[in-house]
Amino acid sequence: MGISYRLTLGGDIPLRDVVEIAAPDAIETRTPAGGQLFSSALYEERGYLISLSSGRNGYYDAEDDDGYWEWEPAEFVNISFDMAKDDQVVEGVSNMVVTVARVLAGRPEDAALVLNGNWLLLTRVAGALRKHRSQWWAHYGVDALMPW
Repeated sequence: MGISYRLTLGGDIPLRDVVEIAAPDAIETRTPAGGQLFSSALYEERGYLISLSSGRNGYYDAEDDDGYWEWEPAEFVNISFDMAKDDQVVEGVSNMVVTVARVLAGRPEDAALVLNGNWLLLTRVAGALRKHRSQWWAHYGVDALMPW
């Protein structure tokens, strides 16, 4: 079993604009429902597989520092980072956080970063960035990579 991180941006966002920031070399495929999916296996270079997709009527929930967090964006873009549980996970997490910081710097939308669909790590609401689970940021030594 691997580790999965998901950065969600809320809003009507052209998916290709986010692809250009997060994974310019990603390959486009069509989903069975006719949607777009971009992905790139960057295990060797960055320690993860990245996938980008968009959708409507989203529902997200996770545990946060205060208990429970929910979000229902009408439209959204998901950026998924899938990593193996191996000795490269620290490098993968560092590279993922750099990519997340680049996306947040390049896009103004509300956002959330979630670990394994359960643990809220970061939110941006109305421009205010908040890190959650400070022990996670400290464990991986990536707090300084997110300069806000």
